[in-house]
This record gives sequence, structure tokens and C-alpha cells, in this order.
Amino acid sequence: MGDRIDAGAIGRLVEHSDEFSGVVLVQQGERVLHRSAVGLANRTWQIPNRVDTRFRVGSVSKLFTAVAVLQLVEQGRVRLDDSLADLLALDEIGIPPEVTIGHLLSMTGGIADWFDESGDWAANWAALIRQHPIYLLRANADYLPLFAGKPALFPPGERYQYNGAGYILLGMVVERVSDTPYPDHVVRQVLEPAGMTRSGFVALDGVEPEVAEGYLPIPDDDGAVTGWRKNIYSTTPEAAADGGATATAADLVAFLQALRSGKLLTEATTRQMLAPRVRERDEQVRGYTWMYGYGVMSILNDAGHAVRWGHTGEEDGVSCRLYHYPDHDLDVALLGNASWCAAKLAWDIHDVIMR
Repeated sequence: MGDRIDAGAIGRLVEHSDEFSGVVLVQQGERVLHRSAVGLANRTWQIPNRVDTRFRVGSVSKLFTAVAVLQLVEQGRVRLDDSLADLLALDEIGIPPEVTIGHLLSMTGGIADWFDESGDWAANWAALIRQHPIYLLRANADYLPLFAGKPALFPPGERYQYNGAGYILLGMVVERVSDTPYPDHVVRQVLEPAGMTRSGFVALDGVEPEVAEGYLPIPDDDGAVTGWRKNIYSTTPEAAADGGATATAADLVAFLQALRSGKLLTEATTRQMLAPRVRERDEQVRGYTWMYGYGVMSILNDAGHAVRWGHTGEEDGVSCRLYHYPDHDLDVALLGNASWCAAKLAWDIHDVIMR
């Protein structure tokens, strides 16, 4: 079916996108159907993005955390039904003893989040960073005060609610069980085996080569963009287990291929990770049922078939989409360095693929 995909149409979409700044890679096996870079990696010096530019990828990193945890499950070092309270012995957090690793992987734990993403995202985020010095959030444990002691939102397993705190706790499990800092463990056990040679955990205030800066648009009263500001005061300075790794588009596609080919997990565990487990919302959106697995977002057609799976990544100055289309054996990576710039383009490309 790959021959039916109009690569030229994808190229025209990228070329004429007014919002997107970053890299787009559409690949089928080893065959690149489209690869391009648009926009600026550094607006001060007018340095353009390149196809091998490194970008922060937001919550796409949750895929890496899920793989790291499931590797520990395969090794018999933890179990999916292990209680988080028993594993971490952090009584001050107040996590109900019934909450398990499986609950947190599928975002059904019901625990309070360190940042409430429901409602007005921008207003909630602005309130959080006014009250808490964001520059202090540099390791998983630094997030604990933001949700410790807060009451549970619902009983474990009752339903889905997007939750970054659960992935922070999963990262702490990785650290506890492996006796290794989370970034070091993920690099050695996930990124390197996947062949992700230009990916890792880069501090926002660090000096690293070929990393795009992140930007927020400054709109006027009519919504037109009149300028830009950097995201250095509005984004966590270092990655944690719930997001923030840095990667290239080629490396993200390499990750998807390594996951499917058994380089990271056994075939049985890979199926377990990718299986749609819980509805993200009751209603259909764009004609699809939205489901979450273990760190994986899937959209299903009316026949219950997964049309696409992967993850999104959004934070100030970061906009990322990483998807696999199983019917087409197609991998799609969009890495953007401007807030929310990848959303519309990703759906436009989706429509070309499905056509």
C-alpha cells in the first residue's frame, strides 16, 4: 500500500504549513517517502533546522520509560501487579497500596498528577510555574512535592486519566531496581540497543551541539504572531521519566522499528505494550476510538482495528508526533520547536496516508 501514498502531497503540506517549524520524516521500512526540514533552529542567529537537528520530544519519551519498565518485568525484577507503595516505600506520597505498575503504565492509577492537564492548559501551567521554581525540577524525585499527599482522583483501574506523575514514579522504580540514574539506564538499555546514536537527555540550559531551541509565539489581539520568545523560563530544564528526552527524527523512527522487530522486548511483551487497554474518552474523535496501552496511544476504526499507534509530545516550545501505521508499515515523525506547531500538519499527513 506504500506506493499509493502521495509523497508529493506530503511535501506540499510541509512546504505550505504556516505553523510548523522542525523536521518531518515519513518512512516505510528503509525507504524514505519524505524527509524535510523547515523553520529555524535558532531565531537569534537565523540558523535553519536541518533533517538531522536534535529536538526535545516531550511526552514521546513515555515510550522509552514504558520499554524500560517492561524490560524489568521480563527480567523478573518487578511484576505488573506489584504495588508502587511497596516498591518505593514513600509513605509521604500517599499512594494507595492498590496502585500497581500496570495501573501507572496505562494511566489508570487514579493518583493526583504533578500538573493537571485538564481544563485551560496554558492558564494551569502559568499558575504552576508562578508558584514553584521550575528550574529546580531536574530529577524524578524533584517532582514528588508537587503531588505528594494529594487525594486520589478515583479508585485504581476505574478509568483512564492522562497522568505524568505515574510515569515519574515508574522512573523512580527503574532507578530503585537498577540502582542506576534513570537517564543512564534508559540510554544503555533502550536508546543504544535501538540504534539511537544522536538521542539522549539534554538539559535545556546545557550547551550541546545541534539542538534546536524552543520558541513560543507572541500573538496580537487578533491571534497573529508578532514575535517569539524562548521557552527557557516556561519548560522544565531537564528531562524526567514522563518526558523531555532529545532525539532526531531518524532516531525516533529507529526506535519504532527496533520495538517492532524485537530488539527491545520479546514479541509477547511487545504485543502486551501495544495492546489498546483503556478508552481515553467515551466519544469518538475524527471518527476514531482513542485508546491507551502501556505508554502507547492508539486510534481504532469502527471494526476495532488499530489504524495508528504512537505518542504525542507537547510542552512550551516543543511539539512532536511519533506514529506507526501498521496497515502501511509506515513510520511518521514530526519534531517541532514551536508550541503546538505539529498538531495540524500531523493530521493533514494522516489524511493523505488514509486516502
